Amino acid sequence: MLTDPIADYLTRIRNASLAKHRMVEIPSSKIKKEITKILFDKGYILNYKFEDDTFPKTIKIALKYHPQTKESAISMLKRVSTPGLRKYAGVDELPRVLNGLGIAIISTSRGLMTDKEARALNIGGEVVCYVS
Repeated sequence: MLTDPIADYLTRIRNASLAKHRMVEIPSSKIKKEITKILFDKGYILNYKFEDDTFPKTIKIALKYHPQTKESAISMLKRVSTPGLRKYAGVDELPRVLNGLGIAIISTSRGLMTDKEARALNIGGEVVCYVS
C-alpha cells in the first residue's frame, strides 16, 4: 500500500524521464488524471491515454524530449504538500516557480489548476507540486 500516491506518480515520471524512456505506465486515480491533463495542456508531456478498461486502471504517458539535444521537457518535479505536512497558500501567497517559467499545481475548491489560473480566479488552496 502506498502512503503517498501523488509522490509515487511524480517519482515514476521523474525516473522514466531520467532513464530516457518514451512511455511510462502509472496506476490511475482521479487526481492523477487531473495532474496528467495539466501537464499535457502546459506542454510538459507529449500525450497520454487513460486505460479504464483494464484492471487495475492505468495511465499511459508519452514523455516529451527535445528533438536535437534529447533533453526532457520536464527538468524538475517536486512534491510540496505531503500527507504528513500539508502546505496551503492563500491567493496572495501562491508560489512562483522559476519566476513564472515553471508551474505550481494547486488543489482548490474548484479542482486542480496551475498557480496562474488560481491567481486569475482569486482563490488559494493546497500546493500539490512544482513542475518546470
